[in-house]
Amino acid sequence: MAAPSNPAATDEVVIPIIEERLRVGRREVETGRVRVDIKNDHHDVLVDEALLRGSVTVERVAIDRHVDSVPDIQDDGTTIIIPVVEEVLVVEKRLILREEIHIHRSARVDQHQETVRLTHQRAIVTRVEPDTTPSPTPEKEV
Repeated sequence: MAAPSNPAATDEVVIPIIEERLRVGRREVETGRVRVDIKNDHHDVLVDEALLRGSVTVERVAIDRHVDSVPDIQDDGTTIIIPVVEEVLVVEKRLILREEIHIHRSARVDQHQETVRLTHQRAIVTRVEPDTTPSPTPEKEV
C-alpha cells in the first residue's frame, strides 16, 4: 500500500456544524374598522306645570278702644292681625288700640305650559372592511 502524500489529510476528520438562526418579524394585520357617527335627534316636550303665585292685600281696621296691654300678633293661617297702639296722656296713662292691620293672604294656581326642545344623541357604529395590505415592520434577529 502506498503512503499517502499528505499524512495530516488522512488523520483529520471534518465535522460540519449546522447553525440555525431564527428571524422574528412583525407585521400589522388589519382585521376590521369601525366608523362612529353621532346623530342629534330633537324632539319637543310639552312642560305642563302648576305654579303657585301668592299675593297679599293690606286692610286697616279702625278700633279706638282702651286696652291694658299691647295685644299679641294673631295669625289664623290666611290673615295676620298686627295691633297698632298709641299712648295718650290723660290724668293716667292708658293704651288705646287705634287700629289693627289685617293682612289677608290668598293663593292661586296658574297653569303654565311651554314647549321645550330636548336633544338626544345616539351613536351609529358601522363596520368597514379591513385593508388587507400588510404594513411591514422591522425584523429582529435572535
